Amino acid sequence: MELGPFSELLLIVLIHCGETQEIPKVVASINPNEPVFMGENVTLTCGIGKGEGVYNLQYHWKKEGSVTPVSNEMEYSISSVEQFHAGNYICEVKDSKGSTDSLASNAVSLTVFATPEATVTVWPGSPVFTGESVTLKCEVAGYNGWKYEWYKFKTITSSWTSVTPSENYTVKGYSLSIREDAVVDREAYRCRGVRYHRPSTTQYSTSATIITKALPRVTISVDPQSPVFTGESVTLKCEVKDYDGWTYQWYKRNNLNQWIVLLQSVHYTVNRDTITISRDAVVNGEQYRCQGKRHDRPSASQYNNVTLTVKGAALTGNPVTLYCKLKQSAGWRFYWSKHTQNPENETSTATSSYTISSMTPSDEVKYRCRAGRGNPVYYTHYSDVLLVKVTERPKPVVNIKPDKLIFERETVTLICNIQGGGDTSWTYSWYKDGYKFNLCSRSQQCKIRSITEANSGKYTCIGQRSDSQSTETSDALTLILSSAAQAVLSVFPQSWLTEGDTVTLTCEVRGSSTGWTFSWYSDNQKLLSNSSRGAGGSYTVSSAAINHTGVYMCRAERGEPAYQTQYSNQQPLWITGISPRVSLIISPSITQHFSGDSLLLRCEDHSGSTGWRVRRYTDIGRVSDCSSGWGSVTGSTCTISSLFTAHTGVYWCQSESGGSSNPVNITVQVSGESDSQAPPSMLRLLSILLPASLFLIVLIVLGVRCYSARTKPDVHTRSYTLREAETLA
Repeated sequence: MELGPFSELLLIVLIHCGETQEIPKVVASINPNEPVFMGENVTLTCGIGKGEGVYNLQYHWKKEGSVTPVSNEMEYSISSVEQFHAGNYICEVKDSKGSTDSLASNAVSLTVFATPEATVTVWPGSPVFTGESVTLKCEVAGYNGWKYEWYKFKTITSSWTSVTPSENYTVKGYSLSIREDAVVDREAYRCRGVRYHRPSTTQYSTSATIITKALPRVTISVDPQSPVFTGESVTLKCEVKDYDGWTYQWYKRNNLNQWIVLLQSVHYTVNRDTITISRDAVVNGEQYRCQGKRHDRPSASQYNNVTLTVKGAALTGNPVTLYCKLKQSAGWRFYWSKHTQNPENETSTATSSYTISSMTPSDEVKYRCRAGRGNPVYYTHYSDVLLVKVTERPKPVVNIKPDKLIFERETVTLICNIQGGGDTSWTYSWYKDGYKFNLCSRSQQCKIRSITEANSGKYTCIGQRSDSQSTETSDALTLILSSAAQAVLSVFPQSWLTEGDTVTLTCEVRGSSTGWTFSWYSDNQKLLSNSSRGAGGSYTVSSAAINHTGVYMCRAERGEPAYQTQYSNQQPLWITGISPRVSLIISPSITQHFSGDSLLLRCEDHSGSTGWRVRRYTDIGRVSDCSSGWGSVTGSTCTISSLFTAHTGVYWCQSESGGSSNPVNITVQVSGESDSQAPPSMLRLLSILLPASLFLIVLIVLGVRCYSARTKPDVHTRSYTLREAETLA
């Protein structure tokens, strides 16, 4: 019996398998065995069940609906799967000898999903205005756990480059923020998502192109139009034609080349879109700018600047020279007239200049000139009309810093202020007692360092413009020097306090009022400096404690370099506990004594503690212990064997920890001096009055008895008198 080709295949397979009872099975598998995403790799494998050892077999992979094999390998790998790869696949196996019979596998299905797509949104929306930052947001619909990559298109290389966090770019979560000065018009960005699970990436988003637009520009109008004459006020108007709802902010460039905000003040009147500059604040060459602001986008406009051109008007009483320019050769005579004046009234000069010696308001008019020569005279055309404006001649005022009361060695600054004339177009001349003071020539501020008596006198100033116009002479400021400044210290409400009380020390400089800064000292140790400026400063202890007990002083300083006053008077403060643990006992127990008396001072402790010592503060302004020489110490007792007037002072007990008793004020005066406020001691008073009283009583009794003896000289009376006399004896 002959075997057909397929039967031969089966026989070969069976022989190779070593078994004859089972027909081999072709098995097709796919990895991954689940839907895949575009761009992933897929492997289809064809295997023979229980026939793994079979050789010389042919494999053909076919896609459903196609007779042409897509692969002749046992494994069919597809890299970067596309949508057209989707479908059902089977594997056919046959003998390599050319048999037409084959075994077919089961069908495996390849399902291809589109890769998730990222989308980019831009905030703020297009257009982006100059000066705005931009935030891009990357989103992926479906699935979770995405991280995001950002790319920017480089026009130079025509390629996409990765965007990483830097000074210009901030990457946070799904957003990319671009700093305002890094935003470029028509620059394109895109993003994609990446993660650890399938799908591991998304498609790149469509590119987002940033479109930028310049901020609206403001326009500034000036009234009156340039040039502005000295003495005129100026109104600036700011306007933005695009969009609505604008408010305006005005700025001025200062001497440090900084733009400062202008607010309503004495010199500036702000009214919505206009600002009016007062006549005394209008200065030639000063720059102003404005900017529009609103709540919606765009939130601001561009800045716009304007520079004021101020032309000096003639000042009353000053001369003015007019010039008539003519390019022709010599031989011309010049004719001057007012614009409305009849030519017959022209004034002629041989030169091209005409001087009005002293301007008056009537001279404020438009002038014109022309030239003529020959006989008969040939005249040129009239020149353009020139307006000559006349304003009142200002009078400067001399001010002084820091104060009209000046102390020797202080630094003084005199300032020449010209009302209505600004300060940038003037030069200044200074005079002392009517003579030119060259130390401060041409400067508005005249600084005199370490002033002495030789600098006393009367100071005046005059301002001159670049066109030789000058002000009046200022009134004189008299500079008078005082002796060294003295600080005075006072205390309120009192010097003796209880813990928790509030006490305020006040320091002031007598006769002076401005510019002082004050420093405070306790027991010669500096406490603090405050920023009080003016006639006086204060140092307040809101809750006094025992350790605040001490002697206080103050001093003041002002100016640059700093000028310091002398130290103030000394002011002691005593603070005792609410329930003092110790009392100062004095013997004799009086507070007013005479020189030569002895005095015993004892610290009597109520709590049984030790370490107390007697201290005092005297008129010479120092605190000392009994052991320093003015007394002898035995335990907590201080003995003064002989008092002197120098012992007058305040005495108290104090422990090493800072506790103290109530203070006692003891006064010592010279023995024999009368003092209505200091009566003699009780012992001295008794020693004087007692003998005098006994002597007076004896005199009175004897006088009565003598008188009785003279008026009744009988026996009975005499015997009574004798008995009485005996009794007295």
